[in-house]
Amino acid sequence: MNPLLVVSVLAGLVALATALGFVLRFHQGRVRHTTGHTVITARDVPELSVLGAGATLLQFSTEVCSPCAVTRRVLGGIADDRADVTHVDLDLTHRPDLASKFNIMQTPTTFILDGGGIVRARIGGAPKPTDIRAELDRILTRA
Repeated sequence: MNPLLVVSVLAGLVALATALGFVLRFHQGRVRHTTGHTVITARDVPELSVLGAGATLLQFSTEVCSPCAVTRRVLGGIADDRADVTHVDLDLTHRPDLASKFNIMQTPTTFILDGGGIVRARIGGAPKPTDIRAELDRILTRA
């Protein structure tokens, strides 16, 4: 086998993997607005028996996810600062059915629901507090 060909193929694979890593990293923690067709109710998720009057921060996490603990503190703090916002953390370790139902591919994943349970935004990865606050402001002023 030609050593130059082997080195070229390996270098190409490293470059491709690096580019994919940058793309994935760019999308981590970004707010993606949704079309509002998904409604989550207490019938779908019994843990959501009480939605926030203005919005609900629905976090999907797992037991072995280290960014999930940080996200839990951030979202909990934001919910504590706002009377009309509730934070709910669901552990997918105990509810794997929700992962397939809502197409959860990574943890943490956060849904921002409006007062009616409609998913208005989705964030894959650890969210930035400023992004969460801005999205809540957008949702709450629209309501």
